Parts: sequence; C-alpha cells; structure tokens
Amino acid sequence: MSKTVTIKLFLNGKPEEATVAANMLLATLIRDYFGLTGTKIGCGTGECGACTVLLEGSPVNSCLMLAAQADGHSITTIEGLSPDGKPTKLQEALVEEGGVQCGFCTPGVVMSATALLRENPHPTEEEIRSAISGNLCRCTGYVKIIEAIKKAAQES
Repeated sequence: MSKTVTIKLFLNGKPEEATVAANMLLATLIRDYFGLTGTKIGCGTGECGACTVLLEGSPVNSCLMLAAQADGHSITTIEGLSPDGKPTKLQEALVEEGGVQCGFCTPGVVMSATALLRENPHPTEEEIRSAISGNLCRCTGYVKIIEAIKKAAQES
C-alpha cells in the first residue's frame, strides 16, 4: 500500500489541498487531480519541457518534481496565466508569428518565456534562447518562437 500525504498549495492563485500518494508527480497532480490538462507530459524525464510550470515564479519540470515538494508553494500553470481565458500578449504573439504548430510544446514554452519576461522585460536573443533551451519543439525550428517572444517583449 502506498503512503499518502496531504499537501496545501496555491494553484493559479487559489489555495488548494490534496491527499495523494507520496510518490505522485506534480504533473500528475496538476493534470489528473485538478484537471488542468494544459500542462503536458512529454518525455517524463525532464528533457522536453512540455510539463513546465512556474514554482514561485521560476520554471520547473513538473514531471521531475513530487507533488509533496509543492506543499506550501505557489504553482502557476498555463491556465493560470489567463484566468479570464483571454490570451496573454505572449500567446497572441506566438500565434501571430507562427510560433505555434502542433501546439504540444507551446504551454511549456509559454511558461518558460513568461518567467523570462517577468524577470527581464527586454531580453536579448541570446537570453531568450537560453530561457527556452529546456523546451523542445519538433515543428517550428525555434525561429518563429524567438521572434514571437521578441515581439511580446516589445509590446510590453
């Protein structure tokens, strides 16, 4: 029998509590327990970045983190960036610049780029590349993603 733990966290700004298996991953908690399926599980080994969420404002791979490690912390998912359902400037720029194709990597890219733009509203291309280096995209070749992040930075 698996041990359970009760955790309290702020998920997208709301206090939440969950009793889950001690070995449950944060990505599973987000997707299966809370039903926030914007966070994707790609590789499950921290290589692709599709599961990126913000922990206290910093990007983390939720497939590598136990849900219990989030106890007492603030987690923001892609759904938490626009609670009213309206796309952020970054999301709009990704669509306008063609930085979205299949869309599987997009939530993770958005989370990484959001963290960057909050910390550094006017990043260089090198800083953008570094910030999204943990997010793999097999469709776009990154040029359009980088252009979209630049555009979002200029518009803010």
